[in-house]
Amino acid sequence: MSTPEDVEAPEADWLGPFETHRVVNQAPSSDGRNLFDGDPILIAMLEEVLDTDTEDDLYRAGAYWGSADARDVARLANTELPVLRTHDRTGHRLDVVEFHPAYHALMSRSIGAGLHASVWDGPTEGTPAHHRLRAARLFLTAQTEAGHTGPLTTTNAAMAALATSPDLFEDWLPAVSSRRYDYRFRPVSEKGGATLGIGLTEKQAGTDVRGSRTVAEWSEIDGAHRLIGHKWFLSAPMSDAFLVLAQAEQGLSCFLMPRFRPDGTLNTIQFHRLKSKLGNRSNATAEAEFYGATGFLVGEEGRGVRTILEMVTLTRLDCAVVSVAVMRAALVEAVHHARHRSVADVLLVEEPLMQRVLADMALDVAGALALALRVAEAFDRAADDDGEQIYARLMVPVAKYWICKTAPAFVAEAIECMGGNAYVEESPLARLYRDAPAGMLFEGPGNLLCLEIRRLAARSPEAVGGFLASLQAELGDSVEADITALKAALVNDEADEAALRAHVERLALLAAGAALRRNAPRVVSDAFLSARLKGRWRATYGMLDGRYNPAALIDFIVPEL
Repeated sequence: MSTPEDVEAPEADWLGPFETHRVVNQAPSSDGRNLFDGDPILIAMLEEVLDTDTEDDLYRAGAYWGSADARDVARLANTELPVLRTHDRTGHRLDVVEFHPAYHALMSRSIGAGLHASVWDGPTEGTPAHHRLRAARLFLTAQTEAGHTGPLTTTNAAMAALATSPDLFEDWLPAVSSRRYDYRFRPVSEKGGATLGIGLTEKQAGTDVRGSRTVAEWSEIDGAHRLIGHKWFLSAPMSDAFLVLAQAEQGLSCFLMPRFRPDGTLNTIQFHRLKSKLGNRSNATAEAEFYGATGFLVGEEGRGVRTILEMVTLTRLDCAVVSVAVMRAALVEAVHHARHRSVADVLLVEEPLMQRVLADMALDVAGALALALRVAEAFDRAADDDGEQIYARLMVPVAKYWICKTAPAFVAEAIECMGGNAYVEESPLARLYRDAPAGMLFEGPGNLLCLEIRRLAARSPEAVGGFLASLQAELGDSVEADITALKAALVNDEADEAALRAHVERLALLAAGAALRRNAPRVVSDAFLSARLKGRWRATYGMLDGRYNPAALIDFIVPEL
């Protein structure tokens, strides 16, 4: 038997220091990419509204959100999760949620950029661009951290509902429109800024908000309603007020429920627990109980659903924008990996199969982004243009349906492109994969959206028919059969209800192709439409027609910086 003294040490020049741990054939970090400057589709869609100051502002935003610092803040906000404190040490109710400083850093930057309220800044000369520019900033932000965008979305959208009650709107506008993030838990009159949350969902009624059992009773003493009930999902629980639905004397109504009553006392809103969510972990969602909480009527009593319609429209647009941001972030990681990883001395990005997959994915991101920003443009123009108004009304649910449904499978494909390196928590793909389904769930699932689109077409057949005709004029005779099928299904109401999903997806693809046709090189829109409408049924990515150059498409949509 040998002893330790008998064993010879290996030759240093044979093994070398840490030779077995030498790292080769791994992609370097993708930190430092400018998310604005490196996105030609985004720039093309905004070309009409990009003056020098705006472009500089977006360039700075793109540089920050692509930086290592921003990514590290995002990582911390999603690993150091919110904590609910229901009581203080002496037993008094607190009902506050504590966040890591990284979350506050994210919120401070985004509110400073106006993501929560810039569309309410007031009129501008010429064609306004509030919605497009806010959507662009939201898109850049959500590529790095999507969770904290929730309170930004709810605040922006809630103001649309408050607009139906001018006195409430004017009371809250100064605090909401402030660019100061003030997370202190105190009455809004003592703060430098405010955010708004939303509470619609109850245990027994998710999408069916008319099934709400929360009740609102008028109180002569308070000069307001008192609400008693329970909300299964209360978004952004540290907001300064919430828009909620409750059954009043004349039916389902909308109320603004502040955290503090006008006299400065704490409103009777109690948080039972925080939801342990699959994704969007940086931001909290609470389960809440109202014990005679003070609420102020928003809009007309008994018209709660009508009151929140514009709010829902804005949140749906944000769902689409955030979902395509998640897709873009996943695509950039997959392409970056393929440009640096080799197999048998050949870079993955040069392999024909991988090229086709990445190019096909890049086209989905291009189409989804073009469609989302085209909808935002319609919002900007709707007040002065009936055609833009119908575009906004029809295409918000269409865009949300297609983009939000595309995102989860898209991120899964990006993970496969990167292999095991993407399937660990150190990879940004893990968080993107968890965040991707959120857009499908917020503000109506796919089936509901399809039924809403059908009802809109039934109410306004001439307007929808005119919109479809304009799509054909933009795209040419090659889509005539598709437009004919859509007119039959939606305008003439000849489609079986169960087939609506196929028609809504077809409409989304045509509209995305038209948006690309206006703002991107013709080959991009042609390749997009060809792979999605003219080929066989697509179950996976990589079905791009051989006449298109996949490497060129990848390099255009995701340029190497």
